[in-house]
Amino acid sequence: MKIDRRTLLGGMAATLAAPLPSFARSIADATGRTIDAPDSVQRVYPAGPPAAVEIYTVAPDLLVGWLEPISPEARAFLLPEIAARPEIPRLTGRGDAKINVDALKSFKPDLIVDIGDVNDSYKALAERVQEESGLPYVLIDGHLDKMAASYRTLGQLLGRTQDAEKLAHITDEAVATITSRVASIPSDARPRVYYARDHTGLVTAQAGSMVTEPIAFLGARNVAGDKRGGQTVATIAQIAEWNPDVIIASNPEFMTAVHSDPAWAAIAAVKNGRVHLAPRLPFGWVDYPPAVNRLIGLWWLGKIFYSERFPEDIKALARDFYSAFYHVTPTPEQIERVLAGGV
Repeated sequence: MKIDRRTLLGGMAATLAAPLPSFARSIADATGRTIDAPDSVQRVYPAGPPAAVEIYTVAPDLLVGWLEPISPEARAFLLPEIAARPEIPRLTGRGDAKINVDALKSFKPDLIVDIGDVNDSYKALAERVQEESGLPYVLIDGHLDKMAASYRTLGQLLGRTQDAEKLAHITDEAVATITSRVASIPSDARPRVYYARDHTGLVTAQAGSMVTEPIAFLGARNVAGDKRGGQTVATIAQIAEWNPDVIIASNPEFMTAVHSDPAWAAIAAVKNGRVHLAPRLPFGWVDYPPAVNRLIGLWWLGKIFYSERFPEDIKALARDFYSAFYHVTPTPEQIERVLAGGV
């Protein structure tokens, strides 16, 4: 495993000598709010897991910590010094819970960044936290078609325009290539897909959520419904009625059970051997967190849905993606493990 410390060491040195931030420029975030951005950013607080992933990819040394623990299995694919950074309090996904401003400020961030859905609830949270903490809070659209733009915004905010542009370019090319290949596929050649999110296989998500965005991006039809929605629970009888062509699973336990449970046996995807466990190290390729980690998942899903249109070697694509975005080049054995679902 090769570790790229280029950005890491330079940034750490800068952090040790960090001056107090001065607010020398303004930027408009995805909500249209004008944010006074620090002239020099040394420490960035991610509001949610997607922001943590994307800050890590472009400026790992600036990330103050993680919203969720990084498992030992995941750490093998990340810079060890950064993967070991502390768990920090989460700002998003808390409903109306009061934010512990003292805990937030104890990490001495210059900037708070949130990446993902942009709606009135997230805007209200950003405004509340910014008012209570005095820290600039930027919201960035994290949808797949906005991913390159999100990197360019991060590059401007963090003073890493060159590093961010490299990742934006990779993202732009991947999205353009995949979009063009999928555009001409007739509707009757687009698979009907069920996404199984938990160990039972019964928790899924409707179209329109960021959870199922990669599936929709590839033009597949989500059997759980076309209307915008979040997580929902199905029954095996309902799934049998939907009779999906493909099942994408996120849980290894379900993958083991689905092939031995007679209740699933008659479903087309199971009968035809088209149940696939999504890779999940260091982050999920399809679902969670809904950040740039899903970009490699688009190539993986493309090969599953339309193998003749996606002839690329997924192992080579994964190696290059991990090198560019995670600053670590995995060995062939590690890539095999990732593609096996990390089991």
